[in-house]
Amino acid sequence: MIENTELGERTGIEKNVMRRVRLIRILGLIISTLVLALITFVLALWGIGKQVWVDRVLTNGPQDFTGHALYLVYAFAHTRFLVQILALLSFVAFLYIIRETYKALVSFFTHSHT
Repeated sequence: MIENTELGERTGIEKNVMRRVRLIRILGLIISTLVLALITFVLALWGIGKQVWVDRVLTNGPQDFTGHALYLVYAFAHTRFLVQILALLSFVAFLYIIRETYKALVSFFTHSHT
């Protein structure tokens, strides 16, 4: 199939190649930081698991939503400093993973329709 290619128009092959180039560029930008965030997240959760018996913390508190939330805040405030740092680190890494995944999906889907 022969297409008209006037100045400024792209053929189907050019669009396909450019879409793949953008995808590779996006993956290259986020893969290293995303992998680092995933490793940080997993190691921080592992560290928390080594320091605290998480199952006991969750079962010892009240079971209603408000009471449970307040109990978790109290438990966080009264745990060791290392556990607090690991919990914050895992939370920040988790937020970063969500953010980067969202950005990658939005970028992929908005550029794939051009």
